[in-house]
Amino acid sequence: RLGGPWLLCLLARLLLWGSPGAWGSYLRRSSSCMPIPHRMALCYDIGYSEMRIPNLLEHETMTEVIQQSSSWLPLLARECHPDARIFLCSLFAPICLDRLIYPCRSLCEAVKRSCAPVMACYGYPWPEILNCNKFPADHELCIAAVSMDENSSSRRMPRASCKDCELEEASTAREILESLCANDFAVKIRILRKNTTTTISDFDLDPSKVEVLKHGPLLRTEIPARLQQWLDIDATCAHNIMRGTHAGVFVVSGEVQSDKVVVNKAYAWQKRNRNLHQAVRRWKHHRCPEQAG
Repeated sequence: RLGGPWLLCLLARLLLWGSPGAWGSYLRRSSSCMPIPHRMALCYDIGYSEMRIPNLLEHETMTEVIQQSSSWLPLLARECHPDARIFLCSLFAPICLDRLIYPCRSLCEAVKRSCAPVMACYGYPWPEILNCNKFPADHELCIAAVSMDENSSSRRMPRASCKDCELEEASTAREILESLCANDFAVKIRILRKNTTTTISDFDLDPSKVEVLKHGPLLRTEIPARLQQWLDIDATCAHNIMRGTHAGVFVVSGEVQSDKVVVNKAYAWQKRNRNLHQAVRRWKHHRCPEQAG
């Protein structure tokens, strides 16, 4: 079974390609095709059903492939780049063709640029086995990036956050007020999910539903744009807050760090969150400790 626009593009390039070149080399006799098993969560249902063994990372057995590929699942969960899965599967589970097809160097560099900083958060360097200089240039036969140009002015490529941002439980109104005091800004906003793809989700801020509780060092007029920037670059945090919903109202607070804002706390604005409703009502007349002193 074949599917997916990236795969169709690859097959079209193969039909037009006159010779395999240094990187599109013909297969070793020992190489064989095997079905991608259900247990290989990284690449199962990627768009094709069979892969080459040994793979392009020199894994000789399916057991080894499954074990090694599973270690990359947490990185995919961080949504660091929409093409990360295609890049990894081109190496762990190369498609069954009459020649070996490597990922393009530009694809490797794009994924590394977004995902390596996230790996570094947890103490893992980008592995030498994925050194992008080892992969072919774009003018050679290789698997190219599928997502739109990350340098395009129309859309910034989301970057996953190192921080495990989650919705907070509105414990008591007093604790919420203390949290608002401790942060640079606090805003009640409505977030909309723009798509429901299995790659990175895009989120929009509803500009008509922005209620500034505390602006701190920010100008009130610049807060919507700053928060939209946060939604664009902090895909993981926004994804965790939304919890699979298509739209929601939240009270978020955080700090200003040079040219960006970082959300530290997020509460869902729901009827059952009485403590949150009470805290927001009291906030207009609340004096933070530094103000009272």
